[in-house]
Amino acid sequence: MGDLVIGARSGAGEPEGAGGRTARSAESAEPSGSVEDTAAQSAEDQSGGTDDVPAAAEEDEGSAEAPSGERKPRSFWKELPILIGIALILALVIKTFFVQAFSIPSESMQNTLQVGDRVLVDKLTPWFGAEPERGEVVVFHDPGGWLNDEPAQQSNNSFVRGLQDVLSFVGLMPSANEKDLIKRVIAVGGDTVECEGEGPVKVNGIALDEPYIFPGNTPCGTKQFGPVHVPEGRIWVMGDHRADSLDSRYHMDQPGGGTVPVGDVVGRAFVVAWPLDRWATLPVPATFDQKGLAAAEPFVPPAAGTLGAVGLWPLVRRVRRRIAS
Repeated sequence: MGDLVIGARSGAGEPEGAGGRTARSAESAEPSGSVEDTAAQSAEDQSGGTDDVPAAAEEDEGSAEAPSGERKPRSFWKELPILIGIALILALVIKTFFVQAFSIPSESMQNTLQVGDRVLVDKLTPWFGAEPERGEVVVFHDPGGWLNDEPAQQSNNSFVRGLQDVLSFVGLMPSANEKDLIKRVIAVGGDTVECEGEGPVKVNGIALDEPYIFPGNTPCGTKQFGPVHVPEGRIWVMGDHRADSLDSRYHMDQPGGGTVPVGDVVGRAFVVAWPLDRWATLPVPATFDQKGLAAAEPFVPPAAGTLGAVGLWPLVRRVRRRIAS
C-alpha cells in the first residue's frame, strides 16, 4: 500500500499584510491573562491533535499491512492426498530401481529360506552392468516352462486381493501374479558344472563345500548331471533343498539346457526381512571364493564396453562384496 500523507505543508513564509501588521503591533502590547490562556489552550489543542494524527496513521498502516504478511496454514486434509501421492511415487521408484520384496512360496530353498519368508532383492547393481555371481541367491523370471503347473496364489477375499495388488504395485508386497523363482547361483557363463553319484558338485573341476544344503540331502540330490558347459550370458541355478527343488537339473531338455538367461534375473536377495525373528543376511558362502574356481571368468565384464562402465565396475564389485560379507 502507498504511504498515507497527512498534514502536508508548503513550507512558505507568512505574507506581509494586515494580518502581519496586527501581529507586530500585538507584540508591543501587554497581552491579557485571558488572551494568554486562550492562546495556550489553542496551542495545546493544536499540538496534541498534530501528534495524534501520525500515531493513528501508523496504527492504520500496521493493521492494513498485517493481513498481507500472514499465511493461512493449509488444512491437513488438503495436504494428506499430496503426501500420499509423494509416498506412492517414492515407493514405486524404489521398487523399480532399488529394492523389491518377494515372498518364498515353496520349500526349495530350505533351510536357508522358509515358506512365507519375505526377502528384499537388490535391483540397483544390475543397472551398472553387474551380473549374478556364484553363490548368490537370486530371483529370476520363469525362463519358460519352469512354472507351468504352478497356480497363482491369490486370496479368495476381493478386498485382500485389491490391497495386495496396490501394495505389490509399489513394491511393498510380492505380487501373486508374477511367476518368479528364487535359487542359488552355482555356475556362471563360461563355467563347467557337474555332479556325479552323491556329489560333491564341481565347478571348473573344483569341489564345493555346501553347508547350506538341507540336512539329509546329498549335493546331487536325486539327479546327477553333467558335465554341463554354461553358455555366456546364462547361469546354472540349484535350490538348497536338493531333494525338493525343480532347478536347472530338471530342465536340461529345454532351450538353454537348464540354464537361465542373465536378462531374466530380477536381482540378488540380500536379506530376510520378515518375519522379524528370522531376520538375517544372505551372504555368499566362502566355498565360492576358492582359488581356481573363477578361472573361466573374464577380467573385464562384457557389459563394461564403455569407459564409464569400466570405471564403475570396481565400485559395483566392492559394494556387492561388502553386502556379501
